[in-house]
Amino acid sequence: MAKQITIAEARDQLSAHVRSAEHGTPVVITRRGRPVAAIVAADDFERLERLRAAGPQAGLAGLAGGWEGTEELVDELDARRRGPTRRPTEPG
Repeated sequence: MAKQITIAEARDQLSAHVRSAEHGTPVVITRRGRPVAAIVAADDFERLERLRAAGPQAGLAGLAGGWEGTEELVDELDARRRGPTRRPTEPG
């Protein structure tokens, strides 16, 4: 679970909060009680960037790329991308 701190606390104890994020506890920075930024481990940030770059159009392939060892799955899914969605046939 992330811990929340104010901007002043972040400024005063930045190295301690970075260490906390490195050890797996994200730190949410607030301004007037509202979250405005976060300190996270570099690995978590890289995964977020990969998912953001993939976007919704990447579908399952974009999500699969977010975990270690799934590059083959991503390649396979990209190779098998389906065409346009088929319309169901009307009974009758």
